[in-house]
Amino acid sequence: MSTPAVTSPEAPAPMSPVSRIINVFISPSTTFTDLKRNSSWWLAWLFIMVMSIPFFVAIEQKVGYEQLVRNQISTNRMAKDAMDKLSADQREQQIKTRAAFARYISYATPVLALIIYVVVAALLMGTFNFGVGTEVPFSLSLAVVVYSYLPHALRAILAAIALFAGANPEGFDPNNPIASNLGFFIDHVAHPAWYTFASWIDLFGIWIVILLGIGYSSVSKVKRSTAIGVVAGWYLLMALIFTGLTAAFS
Repeated sequence: MSTPAVTSPEAPAPMSPVSRIINVFISPSTTFTDLKRNSSWWLAWLFIMVMSIPFFVAIEQKVGYEQLVRNQISTNRMAKDAMDKLSADQREQQIKTRAAFARYISYATPVLALIIYVVVAALLMGTFNFGVGTEVPFSLSLAVVVYSYLPHALRAILAAIALFAGANPEGFDPNNPIASNLGFFIDHVAHPAWYTFASWIDLFGIWIVILLGIGYSSVSKVKRSTAIGVVAGWYLLMALIFTGLTAAFS
């Protein structure tokens, strides 16, 4: 009697960059597993940047950078005290200068975002490789991070819609533009530290933490729960650091 041949399971078909982006929202482990085959991330980064353009257009048209600067000064005690010491003409000149700088920064957002992704990728790569015992190369770590931040594209679109729909420009905070976190409902002038901490309790932030956990679990042998716990630990630490800085300087 002949022994039946054992057939090995077929390898999954390679995914296109567009399919990777779509699957982050519906089947993230599929996307992250495919990153082991090809760790290209540039299209996901470009997608986030393109989807952010309507948000910056909305800020320009519905808020204005001078109003944005006024909002930021009103919520920062040190900046407000410094402004109060200037004459009216000097204050207006300072606001115009800061508004021009804020506009230039918005144009540099793609580069600034990429720098943040690189820092996060290096930090998490080091944590998983030396703290958990995995072997995730930097290129793969960066790809996991960029794809995990895709929910920021959705956040930017929702923020743009909110502004065009008539959101109040006074008090508008570009770092917290929609009611996706508890901080949105706290008076950040009266309770700056609580506002900062509560802003980290954010649906998109938690979503990204989970995606990062799924991503690092998919590209390594780490259990998913462990990977999510590692990322969540860093997220909580950053929330506490920024809350402490806010309490010290506001």
